[in-house]
Amino acid sequence: MINKSSIIFLILLFCRALTCQGQVIIPSPQQITLTKGCFSIKDKGVTVYAEDSTATYLSLLIDEVVPHIQMCDAKEKADLCFVRNPACPPEGYTLHITPDNIKIEAADNAGFTYSVQTLRQWVQTGPDGEILFQCVDIVDAPRIKWRSFMLDSGRQYQSPATIKKYIDMASLLKMNYFHWHLTEGLGWRVEIKQYPLLTQKGAYAAVGEEQQGFYSQEEIKALVDYAAARNITIVPEIDMPGHAEAALHSYPELGCFNRPVEIPKLGFTPNIFCAGKENTLQFLKNVLDEICTLFPSSYIHLGGDEAPKDNWNKCPDCQKRITDLGLKNSHDLQLWFSAQMAEYLKSKGKKAIFWGDVVYNDGYPLPNNIVIQWWNYRGHKDLALRNALRHHYPVICSTNYYTYLNFPLTPWKGYEQARTFDLKDVYMNNPSYKATQESNPLIRGMGCALWTDDGVKEYMIDRRLFPRILALAEQMWHNGPLMDFDAFYQRILHKKKWFENRGYGFGPALTEETDNNYKWE
Repeated sequence: MINKSSIIFLILLFCRALTCQGQVIIPSPQQITLTKGCFSIKDKGVTVYAEDSTATYLSLLIDEVVPHIQMCDAKEKADLCFVRNPACPPEGYTLHITPDNIKIEAADNAGFTYSVQTLRQWVQTGPDGEILFQCVDIVDAPRIKWRSFMLDSGRQYQSPATIKKYIDMASLLKMNYFHWHLTEGLGWRVEIKQYPLLTQKGAYAAVGEEQQGFYSQEEIKALVDYAAARNITIVPEIDMPGHAEAALHSYPELGCFNRPVEIPKLGFTPNIFCAGKENTLQFLKNVLDEICTLFPSSYIHLGGDEAPKDNWNKCPDCQKRITDLGLKNSHDLQLWFSAQMAEYLKSKGKKAIFWGDVVYNDGYPLPNNIVIQWWNYRGHKDLALRNALRHHYPVICSTNYYTYLNFPLTPWKGYEQARTFDLKDVYMNNPSYKATQESNPLIRGMGCALWTDDGVKEYMIDRRLFPRILALAEQMWHNGPLMDFDAFYQRILHKKKWFENRGYGFGPALTEETDNNYKWE
């Protein structure tokens, strides 16, 4: 029989092994200091003190770290204390683990949530199945305010369970926004009660595998709540005026010529919402009414990218609008159209996000509630970034080089060699990261994206995200200089199995790790 002193010796030995081995948290905390010993939780569970016993971070603690907790009214007697400290920075926290207890301080629930996400990566299982935490002092806070992951559900539909998986991932990686691309030429995915054909027809416009389906308003409300419990705000994207073929398939009268449109298998067409018709503008405002009710986010993304003006240049309604308003051209008309939609959101207390296309050229002035998302570095370098800053518009940096994770490491379908990159590329040469290092308060943060062009089905997503998204999370969160690439890559290799055990599959990290036989499918 093993006596008590032997068990204590084994635990101490295990803790020493942890210290020698070191533990990895991605993204890296701002400061981390290992200390001696471990805090151990036996079968009885753990007593927890928190000012709010209903806080969602406690549910996260139970689900992901410690399955059995008992709330305690006195912080001095608790094993794990969550203590409010207004001196902590927004979303930041301090974590102090000793052999006797765990103390967490934060100014807000976001900080407490991220401390739990850190504990999630820090917890270990001891030799007799006990839950162990190596003793440590951590001081942590985000480098930038906006940290987002975007999932394209317009081209390819994903199940609500899959959406939850990537909301979990975003929170685990300490991102705070989930940008949800819900409308596209290939599919309209959000239920709008006033316009049922959008989902009856528009959600089934494309014919490819996993290209049919939509999210009911009840499903969306549940996902919004699920995300909020993990400090994630869902920002919906309702693309306008372009990428509208599925909507025009449902309601052809919203286009320039009142005729049915062809659904593109890839890319986009000139079949965009008509900016000259009052009924089209009213339709979009009615849609936004329901979107704003469904999504409490302060931000609504209105797209604005890749809107060819071939139809507008021939449409009598659009041309009349240009003449009546004294606009310069069709680009100016898009700016006017965008301003109308942004002003409508402003009346609801919301901000409008637009892709950088709207600021490539000057023209009709946009209102003061807009944010520009800079994306097309490959085509226009930093034109959108510089023009947005010149006009004093806030900017989110999410360049296709190197934050578009649909770009594979090696050529695949429509992604030729020039549209590939690996872990080292994003870690060393990401234009978005470099821009966020500028001391300009208008640069709000950084986003990354997984577009589903060319049929990226659910089972393919993980290998495109991992491990490159770990480098992006590091750049978004870590408040300090980045470690050298080789050291970071070793940390990823150290953590790979941990992520895999939680259901996230890895693709190759470096181009040289692949050969001609590697298949992205």
